[in-house]
Amino acid sequence: MKHLRLLAVLVLAITLSAFTLKPENPGYKVGDIATDFSLENIDGNMVSLSDYKDAKGFIVVFTCNTCPYAVAYEDRVEALNQKYASKGYPVIAIMPNNTEVKPGDNMESMRARAKAKGFTFPYLMDKGQKIYPQYGATKTPHIYILEKTSKGNEVKYIGAIDDNYKDASQVNEKYVEDAVDALLKGEEVKVKETRAIGCTIKV
Repeated sequence: MKHLRLLAVLVLAITLSAFTLKPENPGYKVGDIATDFSLENIDGNMVSLSDYKDAKGFIVVFTCNTCPYAVAYEDRVEALNQKYASKGYPVIAIMPNNTEVKPGDNMESMRARAKAKGFTFPYLMDKGQKIYPQYGATKTPHIYILEKTSKGNEVKYIGAIDDNYKDASQVNEKYVEDAVDALLKGEEVKVKETRAIGCTIKV
């Protein structure tokens, strides 16, 4: 009986370890160098970070049409581009979802959404879902601020746009703005990582 009980405990431990110790690609961490990509924009053109010769860095936003959190942040993402693109930090939006699972995120819907909202930033599709795992994005929206350095595009911030997805007027901490403002001044980013709040990326 003791042997059976011990065997059961061992089987349970092995089963649990299969779940808890499953290796996952954590993606980029602050300080890592992000590789470039070439993704299709809503205008049919391919877009890469290297296209932006005069940029000082980038506000990379993984977002979509169908997530209510992403929709709640659309105006704020547009405002970020309006404020910082001319200062060298343009918004680069990437739609990471599997469109077979979320047909409302297909290219036609992306074009329609961008037109309706008047997006002034590129809205790219991660076709084949190859880029978001490199970054380690898990939510929509999920933000990565990159700074151009001699080593490449260095990750300086990862996480949420701010601390209140429900109401922009009640925001106390503007994580992205604070980070970009610090970089523009040549200062250290104080808050380097926060928890992204949003919908799970659909695979």
